[in-house]
Amino acid sequence: MPSSPTPSPTPEPSGVRRRSLLGAAAAAPVLASLAGAGSASAAPAASAASATAGPAGGPRALPGGGDLGPNVIVFDPSTANIQGRLDEIFKQQESAQFGTGRYALLFKPGTYSGLNAQLGFYTSIAGLGLSPDDTTINGDVTVDAGWFDGNATQNFWRSAENLALVPVSGTNRWAVSQAAPFRRMHVRGGLNLAPDGYGWASGGYIADSRIDGTVGPYSQQQWYTRDSSVGGWLNAVWNMVFSGVEGAPAQSFPEPPYTTLETTPVSREKPFLYLDGDEYRVFLPEKRTDARGVSWGNGTPRGTSLPLAQFYVAGPDDSAATLNQALEEGLHLLLTPGIYHLDRTVEVNRAGTVVLGLGYATLIPDNGVTALKVADVDGVRLAGFLVDAGPVNSATLVEVGPEGASADHSANPTTVQDVFVRIGGAGPGKATTSLVVNSRHTIVDHTWVWRADHGDGVGWETNRADYGVVVNGDDVLITGLFVEHFNKYDVQWNGERGRTVFFQNEKAYDAPDQAAIQNGSIKGYAAYKVGDDVTEHEGWGLGSYCYYNVNPSIVQHHGFAAPNRSGVRFHGLLVVSLGGNGQYECVINDTGSPTSGTDTVPSKVVQYP
Repeated sequence: MPSSPTPSPTPEPSGVRRRSLLGAAAAAPVLASLAGAGSASAAPAASAASATAGPAGGPRALPGGGDLGPNVIVFDPSTANIQGRLDEIFKQQESAQFGTGRYALLFKPGTYSGLNAQLGFYTSIAGLGLSPDDTTINGDVTVDAGWFDGNATQNFWRSAENLALVPVSGTNRWAVSQAAPFRRMHVRGGLNLAPDGYGWASGGYIADSRIDGTVGPYSQQQWYTRDSSVGGWLNAVWNMVFSGVEGAPAQSFPEPPYTTLETTPVSREKPFLYLDGDEYRVFLPEKRTDARGVSWGNGTPRGTSLPLAQFYVAGPDDSAATLNQALEEGLHLLLTPGIYHLDRTVEVNRAGTVVLGLGYATLIPDNGVTALKVADVDGVRLAGFLVDAGPVNSATLVEVGPEGASADHSANPTTVQDVFVRIGGAGPGKATTSLVVNSRHTIVDHTWVWRADHGDGVGWETNRADYGVVVNGDDVLITGLFVEHFNKYDVQWNGERGRTVFFQNEKAYDAPDQAAIQNGSIKGYAAYKVGDDVTEHEGWGLGSYCYYNVNPSIVQHHGFAAPNRSGVRFHGLLVVSLGGNGQYECVINDTGSPTSGTDTVPSKVVQYP
């Protein structure tokens, strides 16, 4: 990418992405420049609920509400040395890609000036108002890539929510890749999605946000924006997808590669913590159909809220038995930052249950169990946590609905939002299938399901994981689907009337040879496979990449496989070989041109069939 501080508005594609090679960047190093130290007050305790009645009318054995723990840092406009405390946490988390630190930085409503909140790994920043405009930072919330020599392709696991920003330079920098949501944000200026120096980047996701100025993705290879408003959009590299976005560029795939839907078929924004006076509550936004623009544009958002007294405020020392007891007693779960080891499955059996994580709370199944299961009930909301596979193989990591689930949840679906899955990287991990969706009408809104290609415990069999996402339920919608590096199908979709808006994929880098990926008579497993018996399915803006760096001679027949029938439709498909390390013969089934040699240029199919 250009190293000039004034790049072309339509730069060349960002080049081959080698996440595992430190220093293999396209631009000069960019070093973080701010320093300082300080502290801030911990969250106040919410007193209420130890005497609240359980579902059977008797007292609960476990209390609701309580302190949010040491890693939830709460600021108000009078807090001293906020910048110092932000810098202290950033210094710790900047390059701690597989570390154990987890932080939520929460800002009470009000106005803050002169801040630059740089975000490292496992750090979430959020306002505590009911609207983003209740909490204004005259300053920046910054993600850059100085720690990785200007390469932003590993800027994972961080988030910004529910704030208004007035950037110092007029433009806020948010150079992220996967698992880094930007939700309910109001940027009173522009948004730059590239690192300083315009090195590689591979994100990302924006939802329910208003950017008054122009969004400049520059070197971002792909991006998905949902139910938002933008003042303009500068360029595209491989795959830019918009649904329900005011100001989005017009549909133009394949060139430029914009896939634009006027509305999002169904959406329901992520639950969030806020302050009502001195009381913490969790807001539950209502479902929207054919949504367009932000949910909070006319003042108070539409939905309901729950007092913190109705949540069991969990900490990383809590056992799975304690979490299940809280759920059985009718409490919701608020997972404060930290790493939770589970020796049994957390079971969500009650309709309307909320499981909300703060600061990338991480669940690890230690002995091959499934980390979390949801019953076939209405309106469960899972949001804001990471599931990290343990060293003993789990058959599944997250199950939404039991096998054979068939109840109609169209009026009140289960939502899975910013729930991320990792197999390997932080250490050995194995899982046959990561996320299984059995319940009808489930909405999965932004997930990154990742079999690690770098870090510890990584190898073709070391962190074996055959399937990323398996959808068996009918009428499931996924908006913002990122799934990478699985040994077999990254996505296998067996349910009827499924819909995906935006898909990003890389096939596993580390296949040793052609035989290791052979799928019967087919060369390689598709990244996205629709079951042979499915009669209705639709997808918009889907991309798959290969980078077989262990054996560049490997050939992948296609990125996508689906029944060839009129009810199964795709719009805006692409495959690309990164630097010629492996090749695709087709895009979908036997349709689409092969990738071409060492040129990192996508092969595209506009419509299928």
